[in-house]
Amino acid sequence: MTSIDALDILSADETSACLPASVLAMLHGTDITVFRVPDDASDTAACSERYGIELDDCANTIVVRFKRDGAEHYAAIVSLASRRLDVNGAVKRELNAQRISFASREIATELTGMEYGGITGFGLPESWRVLVEASVMTRESIVMGAGIREAKLLLSPQRLLAVPNVTVAALVI
Repeated sequence: MTSIDALDILSADETSACLPASVLAMLHGTDITVFRVPDDASDTAACSERYGIELDDCANTIVVRFKRDGAEHYAAIVSLASRRLDVNGAVKRELNAQRISFASREIATELTGMEYGGITGFGLPESWRVLVEASVMTRESIVMGAGIREAKLLLSPQRLLAVPNVTVAALVI
């Protein structure tokens, strides 16, 4: 991975000014590094290439909609960019869902209060389940969204264990 010195690290004041309040509340007082990325490097593959970060160290957060017991629910899944999720198998079983699909862009941004392409596992609605794919936890550090497209988080995956309703499970094919 690129040296941390090569990243455009945001100060505490800059972080406070630009991140969604729900994300900021989860990061307060942690050793998570927030760094700026230009919009053209916000997507995972572009960020990986620009900063020399292996896809095995990039984590994406995906919002899913599922039905269980006749009601509609939402959950987030944090998975390495290099892995393929088993949404209709392992994820569906873990959520005990009768039906599951990816949430639309509009719904994902409305419900999370985050920008599409920057959604993170931090600061999600507390009623949501957050599934972390087990391989994420094997990494020394990961880079993931910060709630906006123009910033990323660099952190130990262990920090994800502080997220409400988090479950670590094998979710890939």
